[in-house]
Amino acid sequence: MNIALLTAAGSGTRMGQDIPKQFMNIDDCPVIIYTMQAFQNHPQIDTIAVVCLEGWEMVLKAYASQYGITKLKWIFPGGDSGFQSIRNGLLGLREQGVGDEEVVIIHDGVRPLVSEDIISNNIKICNEYGYAVTGLLCKEVIMEFHADRQNLSYIDTPRERLCRTQTPHTYHLGTILAAQEKALQQGLGGSKTAAMCQMVGQIGIDDQHLVLGSEKNGLKLTNVEDIELFKALRHVSKAPWLK
Repeated sequence: MNIALLTAAGSGTRMGQDIPKQFMNIDDCPVIIYTMQAFQNHPQIDTIAVVCLEGWEMVLKAYASQYGITKLKWIFPGGDSGFQSIRNGLLGLREQGVGDEEVVIIHDGVRPLVSEDIISNNIKICNEYGYAVTGLLCKEVIMEFHADRQNLSYIDTPRERLCRTQTPHTYHLGTILAAQEKALQQGLGGSKTAAMCQMVGQIGIDDQHLVLGSEKNGLKLTNVEDIELFKALRHVSKAPWLK
């Protein structure tokens, strides 16, 4: 079984709007529904679970019913951090009887332009190697801020070896839960360890396998500018002369 676990538990303070960004309507459709539709329409996805912001569960259910998201099976409560929200979702899956060998595709609910190919390749790579992390190779030189956020230092790694991660991050349920347990034992799992690939790397698993993402999938709706970009990308089509 392939389960999409979508995170929609953030309050969206950086967006600065009156409602959480995952429930904002863009072109008459909530953001979280755009994301859910990508998994609803994927033939290999069996079930969708959502980790939801407290108090918005009934809104999520109503939207799912309105837009025909029939694969939504479970809604789990969010936590105090991204790490804890994902943990709530994973533990919720186990409590619902999901087996340790089932594949869990963890994806940001506000990253709505995930493609069918990205989802397919996450499932394929996870089944082959046990891990799958979506990302893009860096085109730019990456530099590091210092404490004052003014001075920069060069990261002495060739950019051809650097990757900008996206979601989905895909694991077998038992694998990612065991990794979380180990992370907690090592004092990890705080607000800065929301990304599962980061946490898995911090506990010493360094052989995660890359699934090539896309610039579109790189769009995570965080501020107002991202909404403008999302609307533009939704309405653009590939020119017929492009190969």
